[in-house]
Amino acid sequence: MITKNAALPAIAAFVFVSLGLNGCAAPASSSPESRGDVPVTITIAEPVHGIGYLPLYAAIESGAFEEEGITVEVTTLTGGGHVSSVLSGEVFGFIGGVESGAVANVKGASLKGVVNVVNRGNVYFVAPEGEEPKAGEDLGKYFEGKTIVGGRHGGTPNAILRHILIESGLDPDTDTILQELEDSAAIPSAMNAGAADIAVVAEPQLGLGIAQGLWGQPFLNVPAELGAYAYSSIVVPTKTIDENPGLIQRFVTALIKGQELIEGDPEYAFELAQREFATLDPAALKATLDRAYEDELWDGSCLSKTAIETNLKVARAGKILDDSSIKQSYETVATMTFTGDC
Repeated sequence: MITKNAALPAIAAFVFVSLGLNGCAAPASSSPESRGDVPVTITIAEPVHGIGYLPLYAAIESGAFEEEGITVEVTTLTGGGHVSSVLSGEVFGFIGGVESGAVANVKGASLKGVVNVVNRGNVYFVAPEGEEPKAGEDLGKYFEGKTIVGGRHGGTPNAILRHILIESGLDPDTDTILQELEDSAAIPSAMNAGAADIAVVAEPQLGLGIAQGLWGQPFLNVPAELGAYAYSSIVVPTKTIDENPGLIQRFVTALIKGQELIEGDPEYAFELAQREFATLDPAALKATLDRAYEDELWDGSCLSKTAIETNLKVARAGKILDDSSIKQSYETVATMTFTGDC
């Protein structure tokens, strides 16, 4: 597997920077050495090890990063550690929602998304089979008074959960009982123990839970509900963008290759997913990927303004982002410099 053990006492993140780096993408046929690119090893922090991140894993496994003279390591840091590790300078960047960068920016940081990975809200609402809302039932009435288990407060899935509840006419904190878990891996256990009525999950948890009989098919499909949504991007310090645009361009160029590989070759995506999620039943994994393609989980590498605006709107509505003092916008949280305009 690509992911490193998050329990390691220190995060290996070594970035060797050349003052001669420039912001132009080099021809694919040339080697890093012939272009004068300095070899680098960088670390990307992820909040979970997820199916949605397959483009990143593909860029690593296929050698796309090596072609750009970059060695990429991935470390899984739960509980918001993926963001704090970037703020502390321990890692190069994180993969996650741009609203996490926006929240940090309000507090004095300066982070920006440079390339898209997941362009749909990879979140699904599920309940035990037979306990889903009936066809045509008002969701507000269905949700009211129920215990809902999901990810940590401040995370992208939590922002979506709160947004959906508010859009359904509810106050998430008074009209429902929210179990906001620091480690989303504990969600299936909560459902299995009967401690919650509804779960808010992403892949591969969704498919695994269906296969285990913890819940039925999703009764609310967020990718379809919200459309283009900057759910997972590579977010880095603006300082890195300003000081090392050539390194960012090399990274983005490689990740785009991984994105195109996953979008264009479902068979390879399945094989890679089997290696990354070896404990997941192949049938459940196939169903997971079929759903991802059907829901257009991956949709190019450019961070569109529409996808960013939806992200910020949901984060504000879900009371994850309060930027009334320092307004966040596309310009403060993302850039198309390295991907080209959408």
